Amino acid sequence: MRRPHYSVLFAIGVIAVLALGALVVIGIIVTLQAPLEFRSVATQGIAVLMLFFLGILLFRYGSLVWLAYLHAVEQTASARNESDGYGTYLPPVSIVLPAFNESEVIELAIRSLLHLDYPRYEIIVVDDGSTDDTARLASAFEGEFDSVRVRVYSKLNGGKASALNLGLRMADYPFVVTMDGDSILAPNTLRDSMHHFLRPDVAAVAGNVKVGNRVNLLTRLQALEYIEGLNIPRRAQATIRAVNIVPGPVGIFRRDILLQVGGYDSDTFAEDTDLTLKLLANGWRVVYEERAVARTEAPESLLDLMKQRYRWTRGILQALDKHRKTLGSRDGDPAVRLSIINLLFEILVWPAFNIVGHLGFSFVALGYGMPGTVVAWWLLITMLEVAVALLAVSLEEESLSLVPMAVLYRFFFIFVVDVVKLLASLEEFLKLEMNWGKLRRTGSVQET
Repeated sequence: MRRPHYSVLFAIGVIAVLALGALVVIGIIVTLQAPLEFRSVATQGIAVLMLFFLGILLFRYGSLVWLAYLHAVEQTASARNESDGYGTYLPPVSIVLPAFNESEVIELAIRSLLHLDYPRYEIIVVDDGSTDDTARLASAFEGEFDSVRVRVYSKLNGGKASALNLGLRMADYPFVVTMDGDSILAPNTLRDSMHHFLRPDVAAVAGNVKVGNRVNLLTRLQALEYIEGLNIPRRAQATIRAVNIVPGPVGIFRRDILLQVGGYDSDTFAEDTDLTLKLLANGWRVVYEERAVARTEAPESLLDLMKQRYRWTRGILQALDKHRKTLGSRDGDPAVRLSIINLLFEILVWPAFNIVGHLGFSFVALGYGMPGTVVAWWLLITMLEVAVALLAVSLEEESLSLVPMAVLYRFFFIFVVDVVKLLASLEEFLKLEMNWGKLRRTGSVQET
């Protein structure tokens, strides 16, 4: 597929920002039409509130898009430069696939691994005490498939971290890929990723996670979220070589470094974030590879989505708290500190800011009889969201049909997720008990 021309995409972004500036002026003009008795105080206060929030919003989006653009340019240059080792450095790799009650998806996951375009690798499936047919279905694949060996281990249930650690110990090769049982990898994932390890300071490569079961409105909204809300920030972090989360569906590591830092821990509900922060705290670099694609099964019901985001939020906060002293040290890498500050902002500060900023402004403006201001404001925000969605979809070479979803994404989806984040953050600060919350699988992930 022909890659997009990134300078054109960036020009679109600049035009969008200029258009947003025009809408700001319109919004202020509308605000000045407020009743005379409120014009001196209420109008000025609302205008200041609107401009302040808009400034934060534009800075957040602008910095993320700019850094993501720089990463896209870097990736394109790397793909054309074989002296960087792209496509030529192909060391043997061990793939560790932990599974607990994944009977609906385990066969598709293993089958996708058998079709990877890579010369030498092994597949290690670790059944973590499943109570369904996961172990039996996985065992049917044991053996040699051309140059690929499949091994299956079963253990008593001890959690995902313990299953991953067993896979690490059993691995024969110096590089390890970890993935989730509900995910499938693109055939070129390994071939396009290993050149990063020619840099001796790189300990891990974070892959590009996409929603593979776009079967209803909710999963399509999540598809846009992964592209815009997760991968654009990950591209931005990659520009400074400080990706702060290697996602569970696809991560590639130096095995000796993982063993050196103690592998995965079971004391948080976000073992992928915890491990990434541990690597960063020990001075290692974590990069991002957009071509290492994993298609994962997203929650298909609103309740399951809320459960997932609840666990993600509390798990990330637990990991941040666990590593706060090391990562907050003034002797550490400034890029890592910036990346961690951004992670804390996105998980804790931004949801509150987003909800209070939008709803607070709207209620105040309507209370003072200025509906035109509210309309102008929401048009402004919607236009920004659509512009960023267009850029994100183009960078990811995704379907443009996702771009119109940005309207519903802004008016509904983001608010639901942010409310869940706020409630989860509150419960984490109160140290309320929680459990893993295993999601239902449907096996509806599509390979393309």
